[in-house]
Amino acid sequence: MDFNQFQVLAKKTDQRESTEGVESLIPLLGLIGEIGSVTSEYKKRIRDGKDYKDYKQKLSEEIGDVLWYVATICSDMNIDLDEAAKNNISKTKERWDHLKNFQREEFYDLNFPKSEQLPRKFEVVFKPNYQDKMQMYLGNEPLGDPLTDNAYNDDGYRYHDAIHLSFATILGWSPVTRALMSKKRKSNEKIDNVEDGARAGIIEEAISAITYNYASRHNFLQNIETIDYELLSTIKKLVSHLEVSDASSSNWENAILQGYDVFQKLRTNGGGKLICNMLNKKISFTNG
Repeated sequence: MDFNQFQVLAKKTDQRESTEGVESLIPLLGLIGEIGSVTSEYKKRIRDGKDYKDYKQKLSEEIGDVLWYVATICSDMNIDLDEAAKNNISKTKERWDHLKNFQREEFYDLNFPKSEQLPRKFEVVFKPNYQDKMQMYLGNEPLGDPLTDNAYNDDGYRYHDAIHLSFATILGWSPVTRALMSKKRKSNEKIDNVEDGARAGIIEEAISAITYNYASRHNFLQNIETIDYELLSTIKKLVSHLEVSDASSSNWENAILQGYDVFQKLRTNGGGKLICNMLNKKISFTNG
């Protein structure tokens, strides 16, 4: 039996005379009750162990009731249960694609002149200048302006460009890094305007800001292996019209985690060198 067939048959057994008003609450309240029944069966299994002989049969029955209420809610809301199930599998695959070692095979700037490509391997040094502001260097040349935290307290924000460099390294995308390195794709006016323009840069800065806010509330992601899906989903929505929209939630998670790993090392050390390798999608720290 597929979900479509189950939804049709469940609707035929619905005993309500109306689905308007308070009647529409019945399947929702029933679902809550049946979820409680499922947990109750688990509790009995834990309590009685192998002595609970009917565990599998009872649990199957309760799960069936859960499915009935889910199907009924879908029918009330004109939602196709089969489509909802397919969308869930698609979302789950996208979220955990790192388990199958997914990597984008081509760089976004592959077909552009070398002068407009992000360097596939590069090193950036962070060190304080004479004003105690943090300055980045690409080779011997300053990269961008020297930064302070722009905050009342020392929160390390002056090192936040490490996140942009991580986006460039792991995702192959960073309008901010392109602008800093003078690697905007000016040979294509549309790409230069949409993908490498001010709006894209603002979006990346917004992503940097919201991830920084999240990281600062979670010990800057130390010893953390997964990031809240709602944050990743928000990022995906922000870039939905850009080339990086094909980066999965897992790709973003990897870029954020690697970025904050080197961010913390820069902050602890008071500077250092980041080694960026776009070919193997790794960004690492050294005292330099």
